[in-house]
Amino acid sequence: MLGDTLLIETLQKVCDVLVETFKNDGKVLFCGNGGSAADAQHLAAEFTGRFYYDRPPLFAEALHVNTSYLTAVANDYSYEEVFARLIKAKGRKGDVLVALSTSGNSGNIIKAVNAANEQGMISVGMTGETGGAMKHICKYLLTVPGNDTPRIQEAHILLGHIICEFVESTIFPG
Repeated sequence: MLGDTLLIETLQKVCDVLVETFKNDGKVLFCGNGGSAADAQHLAAEFTGRFYYDRPPLFAEALHVNTSYLTAVANDYSYEEVFARLIKAKGRKGDVLVALSTSGNSGNIIKAVNAANEQGMISVGMTGETGGAMKHICKYLLTVPGNDTPRIQEAHILLGHIICEFVESTIFPG
């Protein structure tokens, strides 16, 4: 990853976008399935809680944490709609969606990114090396070289922690 110039450049752009979003009182919404959902929840907690030091919370939320909502929408509509509906309710122009999918092809994640784009949100994807369908619809795509799901998820959390550290130290220096 260290030798991937495009990945490093995109990572810096994503960091800058998140700093601006938080400075403008915007929010960051996360979505993912399975291990990617765990990573999404972890990273949202780093922003709303703390990363390295005590500081005011930043508005970040993992969209899968309300199981009543998740099961109702999956039952009444379809599982592919669970994130898109929340984005339509919560997302505003200038907010950011960080969508995690190791394959880049998860149907509910694709619908979420499309909904975010329609809302005027900034879409950030985190995928494996091919990018899947997400490579065509995300404004920023962090593609991890490789196709092994556990390694991709480990790399996503590393990239996420780099983002958290940059955002925290930039917005709350010293």
